[in-house]
Amino acid sequence: MNTSDPNMANIWENISKYARKAGKVAARPLLLMYYVLKNPETPSGDKAAIIGALAYIALPINIIPNSIPILGLLDEGAAIMLAYNRVSRHVTPEIEREADDTLRQWFPDEAQTAGA
Repeated sequence: MNTSDPNMANIWENISKYARKAGKVAARPLLLMYYVLKNPETPSGDKAAIIGALAYIALPINIIPNSIPILGLLDEGAAIMLAYNRVSRHVTPEIEREADDTLRQWFPDEAQTAGA
């Protein structure tokens, strides 16, 4: 993973933190959006939707506080899924492979049992 751009490095850090809290299934759409964001062919309006969703998970203030177990991730998950639904048409097989490779690195114990 090349995160030499400081903005992308910050986004990457927030994604990895959220992924570890939310788990492998919730992390996949997040990773797909990250790789769509990095794609130069993605329209700027769709990139803005991705950045908005990723910024929301990084903000310290949420609609439902993260201190409430499970429910605290609900609003962040909703923001991610809304953005993902908008940009999912830009997910290519290459982007899926990148996301799945990253998931195997982050969740090595689950890779064999999940078939990822």
